[in-house]
Amino acid sequence: MQSDWLSQPAVPLNETARLTAEKRQAQLTKPPGSLGALEGVAIRLAAMQGVTCPMLEQVQISIFAADHGVVAEGISAFPQAVTQEMVRNFARGGAAICVLAKQLHTDFEVVNLGTVEADENLPGVRNQRIAPGTANFTRQPAMTAEQLMQALDAGQQAVARAVDAGCQLFIGGEMGIGNTTSASALACALTGMPPARLAGPGTGLDQNGVDHKIRVIQQSLDLHQGRLDDPLEILRRLGGFEIAALTGSQIACAQKGVPVLVDGFIASVAALAAAGINSAVKEWLLFAHRSAEPGHIRVLEALEAEPLLDIGMRLGEGSGAATALPLLRLACALHGEMATFAEAGVSERDG
Repeated sequence: MQSDWLSQPAVPLNETARLTAEKRQAQLTKPPGSLGALEGVAIRLAAMQGVTCPMLEQVQISIFAADHGVVAEGISAFPQAVTQEMVRNFARGGAAICVLAKQLHTDFEVVNLGTVEADENLPGVRNQRIAPGTANFTRQPAMTAEQLMQALDAGQQAVARAVDAGCQLFIGGEMGIGNTTSASALACALTGMPPARLAGPGTGLDQNGVDHKIRVIQQSLDLHQGRLDDPLEILRRLGGFEIAALTGSQIACAQKGVPVLVDGFIASVAALAAAGINSAVKEWLLFAHRSAEPGHIRVLEALEAEPLLDIGMRLGEGSGAATALPLLRLACALHGEMATFAEAGVSERDG
């Protein structure tokens, strides 16, 4: 497995830009801190982009789709065919993320890494088929070493395309029936927490379904016990093609100096793996929202992340990140376009 690029260093944040952005924030016509998290995110984006006043006009949304062998264990409320059906829906522009991408004027693509159903030539869908889904990780590793590298490379390639198009912010989304089970198993292995603390309803399981999901995850952890001490090996044994692609994209963004707006539970688990593989990645991650999926709050705690929104979303597809994008754009506009006290002729506070 040729994984040398994964450990290449991230671009360092620009501390000069951070300091000048902090200085500008302190001079704007408002009480210090009165815009809350919008102030901090503007300063972080300034350090990431290496400018005093950051901008987010060119945004890339890339959705990675793939199927999961663990669906054979009855862990999803929806049939596996829905993965490919949703890929078709993406191509037609009918999914939530398609509507959001259109409204937000972002670049948008779908990358099919391996659905069980045969590939189709669909508009806006890039076919990079690795296999017809992963293997059932309750019985064997989800991926071979070669398949894992193909999935990671697919994430890196998506970022390379985005950078060539002038991308200022990257949003990665996912589609894959069964992927909350995979993400929960990954989170267990990466954090040491038990499945009961991380597994949730996913696409709509009742309590009996969640209990079964917990048992399936524990079975997989027991099977792979003793081989779960390395993030890449954890990703190979318990992950999905689309989750690995998200991980690869997050690492590649940090190496290219592109901020990442991380979506919900599954994208955050991918970030946990990415930070385990290359710790410098964390500096390039902004977290969009706290998902209603119960394990997400624990993954965010493990990442020491504070998301922008908490509005009960749990759709995936990058939809939570897209919903938070206007806040980031507003943060940049406020930071760059508000008058300073001197410019407005407004007296600053005493002391």
